Amino acid sequence: MLPKFDPTNPKACLSLLEDVTTNVKQIQDSVLEAILSSNAQTEYISGFLNGQLDKQSFKKNLPIVTYEDYRSYIDRIANGEPFSLICARPISLFLASTGTSGGVPKLIPLTAEDMEQRIMFASLYAPLVFKDRVQISPHAISTCEDTAQGMYCQLLCGLLQREHVARVGAPFASSFLKVINFLEDHWSELCSNIRTGRVSDWITEDQCVSGVSKFLSAPNPELASLIEQECSKTSWEAIVRRIWPNAKCIEAVITGSMAQYIPLLEFYGGGLPLVSSSYGSSECFIGINVNPMSKPCDVSYTIIPNMGYFEFLEVEKNHVEAGRDIAKNPAVVDLVDVKIGHDYELIITTFSGLYRYRLGDVLRVTGFYNNAPQFYFVGRQKVVLSIDVDKTYEEDLLKAVTNATLLLEPHDLMLMDFTSRVDTSTSPGHYVLYWELGRKFKDGKLEPDPEVMEECCFTVEESLDSVYRKLRKYDKNIGPLEIKVVRRGAFDQLMNFFLSRGSSLSQYKTPRSVMNEEALKMLEATVVSKFLSQKSPSWEPREMHSGR
Repeated sequence: MLPKFDPTNPKACLSLLEDVTTNVKQIQDSVLEAILSSNAQTEYISGFLNGQLDKQSFKKNLPIVTYEDYRSYIDRIANGEPFSLICARPISLFLASTGTSGGVPKLIPLTAEDMEQRIMFASLYAPLVFKDRVQISPHAISTCEDTAQGMYCQLLCGLLQREHVARVGAPFASSFLKVINFLEDHWSELCSNIRTGRVSDWITEDQCVSGVSKFLSAPNPELASLIEQECSKTSWEAIVRRIWPNAKCIEAVITGSMAQYIPLLEFYGGGLPLVSSSYGSSECFIGINVNPMSKPCDVSYTIIPNMGYFEFLEVEKNHVEAGRDIAKNPAVVDLVDVKIGHDYELIITTFSGLYRYRLGDVLRVTGFYNNAPQFYFVGRQKVVLSIDVDKTYEEDLLKAVTNATLLLEPHDLMLMDFTSRVDTSTSPGHYVLYWELGRKFKDGKLEPDPEVMEECCFTVEESLDSVYRKLRKYDKNIGPLEIKVVRRGAFDQLMNFFLSRGSSLSQYKTPRSVMNEEALKMLEATVVSKFLSQKSPSWEPREMHSGR
């Protein structure tokens, strides 16, 4: 519902940004009115509102739902029933969001109009980062269905035009690191292509071959030798800056679960600023970072009120660790009524047929840009591990693992990725973490010291809440935490597994817990060493400051 503007005109973009962040209440009321009036005759809306399309009836009669509450409608449309079940406009496609914990992706409806709005949304923050944003590789390459060929050819185009690359990035920090890993595996072959002026024979997709041919027109042994010299050095520290000397930033989402990858981005980036431009999801594009050069820990997103109707379910903050669930009678407030310092779970109503849909993201209000609230992304309102009455949330697990990985730094080891599960085959049950490790130096030792890893196990436990620590130390209802180190490439295998089950590559994020038995069997097959916590954690209640 963004007004028409010229997305190529930076002044027009900035002017619109000022307008939409000033007239927030009017825009939100208009958005809700437009959504309800447009979709009044759908089975879903008419079933709850029966023609009463005012805001009060909407809030009183429409339930707040999760995807599981809504799944039957989505499945019916996906199986051929009319889109008018939930939306007046034709649904152009379903986006497959991650949904990786249990192995079943969510299908998110999207209309053609909504896709256009998302393109316009991206134009709003473009002038805030750099004036000149040129895509180095042809668009056709980035849409190649063969992800390996597409990634290879995008890298080849980027290397051939290394002097013209002003920024590098990917949708998420994790996906950017997968590009770096891919480069590490293929740099020798890429240099050979540049040296001979001929792309590898396994590149067979037409759009890749034709796209690369625009730049790989003649042998360039000098460039090949330069890249080869950098990639063959003992350490890949600052490799991004060394290969692309004119790059000014790494652009990717680095908040929430992506924050764990910041040390890796800093290592490979060699001090390049990390820019997290926008906040959104498969369901809805939501906010932009109007201060893109802020430090990762200070990133806040300004809500763009035109993109959907936003409500906020207050999350308790003033409590000890044992009470981290949403309040029994939580307050649901509008966008203009949120309070600085408070935490909320985001509820969205979209033009594409989602109504009062709990996104599961917890946001903390940090301030306002004009009249539009700004939010820090706290994390997912999701329990990832639980054995007894313990509840370990995604945010808690990330912080605990981050604390533990500090012990790896003196040994020149890095945590590349991780996931977790609960193992109830033992008595008592215990938490299991799967870690993929990497070396800072090519000739460094990858086999971790057992004492260091056991201390990592203990540090994770010490970092979890008092309920876990009490059950572990005194009640003996939880056994020692275990870290299983997996071989290099294990998380690429995990990604490929979930992609084969329907997850979207552009939306894929490593699940912080895995319950799918087939995926777990695959992970177990990659385990190279196992370590258990050798000490019981301390126990004393302590106030939480994370904001939940």
